[in-house]
Amino acid sequence: MTAPDQFASVRYLVDDVAAAVDFYTTHLGFTLRLDAAPAFADVVRGPLRLLLSGPASSGARATPDGTAAGRNRIHLVVDDLDAEIDRLRGAGLSFLGDAISGPGGRQILLTDPAGNLVELFQPARTPATT
Repeated sequence: MTAPDQFASVRYLVDDVAAAVDFYTTHLGFTLRLDAAPAFADVVRGPLRLLLSGPASSGARATPDGTAAGRNRIHLVVDDLDAEIDRLRGAGLSFLGDAISGPGGRQILLTDPAGNLVELFQPARTPATT
């Protein structure tokens, strides 16, 4: 089992590793950790290591043919959801629907170049206690 002080890793299957690296590093604050494009790259943000596996990578080859992508997504916490939406729209990105609100906060979904989901989430403000 992974030691608790190591990265938590998520694998995303992508069509174009370079495009995925550009998306995550340019728009979402990830840093390139390893570039073995066109097969594979990994990017990090805080404790998250995102494994970007292209069609030639062993991770992608291990997926059975005909397996559709799931509805899983990485979840990135932001301080100001509206400002992030404006910034990313200004960079030419589009979202899946509008921001929605719930008891825990507000969220919106976007996709990376391969269609993998990314959730931007702003937690609800908790009132100060006296």
